[in-house]
Amino acid sequence: MQEITIIGAGFAALTAIKQIRKKDQKSKITIIAPKAEFIYLPSLIWIPSGKRQGNDLRINVSSFFKRNNVDFFAGTVTAITNGGRTVITDNGDVTNSALLIASGGRFIKKLPGIEHAITICEGIEAAEKMRDKIKAMDGGTIALGFGGNPKEPSAMRGGPMFELLFGLDTQLRQEKRRDKFNLIFFTPAKKPGARLGDAAVKGILSEIKKRNINTHLGNKMKKFVLNKSTNNYTITTEGGEFDTDLIIFMPGMTGPTFATKTEMPLSPGGLIQSNMHCQVEGFEHVYVAGDAGSFPGPDWKPKQAHMADLQAVAAINNMLDGLQGKPATHTFKYELACIIDSNNKGTLAFRNEKRTLVIPPCRILHYAKKAFEWMYLRDYRK
Repeated sequence: MQEITIIGAGFAALTAIKQIRKKDQKSKITIIAPKAEFIYLPSLIWIPSGKRQGNDLRINVSSFFKRNNVDFFAGTVTAITNGGRTVITDNGDVTNSALLIASGGRFIKKLPGIEHAITICEGIEAAEKMRDKIKAMDGGTIALGFGGNPKEPSAMRGGPMFELLFGLDTQLRQEKRRDKFNLIFFTPAKKPGARLGDAAVKGILSEIKKRNINTHLGNKMKKFVLNKSTNNYTITTEGGEFDTDLIIFMPGMTGPTFATKTEMPLSPGGLIQSNMHCQVEGFEHVYVAGDAGSFPGPDWKPKQAHMADLQAVAAINNMLDGLQGKPATHTFKYELACIIDSNNKGTLAFRNEKRTLVIPPCRILHYAKKAFEWMYLRDYRK
């Protein structure tokens, strides 16, 4: 019997399980993750306004594992050895015939003072912390921004920050206290949202202006400083500095912590290097999908759940073929698809290698994003 091990319990991992069981009912599947739990990250943006609670997005996937005859191994991966055949965890070792790394990446926390910022995509607790902080404020300045990985331009996640920015503006207006707050958007990028295409950049900057949001763009960040006497913060960049009462910040991304203990090839930005077949070259039957990997492709290639799903399907198709002695032939398409939500409206941004499409803000796209959440999670909620 073939033994397939998957590291992670996120988008790519769960899609990989479904793809295996479509084609193979017999192979043993082992999932390694700290918990049998899936967090629907795209809807974290609705926690600060109260449109979602943590338990709405925290899905126990034990029943999904049981239905698909998956063994769950609770543990945190610390290393991968033996050419990928042995995964070492803090709870023991797991061996395999084939391995999919779908653990996700991690945020770069090298910026001095970054511990003073809230990074919402770190999970439900971070989103709830943002919610509680804003609720307790009578007014003041809130700075929202994102950074990148200079050695891995694709390893960034700016979309959620646009959603938080516009969503917070909407929330404060609905609460009739927007006039008490100064919102500042900051990023080293001169053209925020450039990977969405020129039309999207224009639309984002226009929306920022329309909502009376201040900006600090195109300047490399140097540090975040806590001012103990006033209990606020100073954000310092190469282009100047400004004070704020709350920092919401999305750093750039790099590979998982165990990546340096795998002997696998890493990209300059620290992600596990993959080819277009999602193979880790030089390692037999080892594949990667999602944020843990660095993939060839256009300079606008995104890091998002949709791409993780597409990569997982290609990886599993090649894995199952490889276990039968067949060469890898399956690839994935690059497709950026997102609805930038603002709590009551949504803007659609779509891009592939043939076209770019932007649909301006409208209410139906807000409801479409909510409907997609329900559709995506229904299999896992059973």
